[in-house]
Amino acid sequence: MSDKHTLKTAKRTKIRKRIRRKLAGTPERPRLAIFRSVKHIYAQLIDDAQGKTLVHISSTAEAVKNAVSGSKGKIGVSKAVGLEMAKAAKSKGIEKVVFDRGGYQFHGRVKAVADGAREGGLQF
Repeated sequence: MSDKHTLKTAKRTKIRKRIRRKLAGTPERPRLAIFRSVKHIYAQLIDDAQGKTLVHISSTAEAVKNAVSGSKGKIGVSKAVGLEMAKAAKSKGIEKVVFDRGGYQFHGRVKAVADGAREGGLQF
């Protein structure tokens, strides 16, 4: 790995820890955590009180692939992940969440997931 990549990862880890000190998911209002890789995006609802993942969805899921059959790019796929997350959360009876951007800027794919989740009916 290059020094630039190592510094970038260390910076994101520091920001992520600072965010996590302030955020915590509860059974009534779980934490919507985002992880972004180069190709895919992952979202999960976490109850930090019990340390359990309640719902998870990613851009590799069949439901998301079917929703984005055309070539909408990574932002379109991310919005579809947010919509599917909202559907899955609603089926579990979850309507309010705490958004954890995972140390990433609230821009681009991360913002698209948030917009899709809001569009699907989740409240932040």
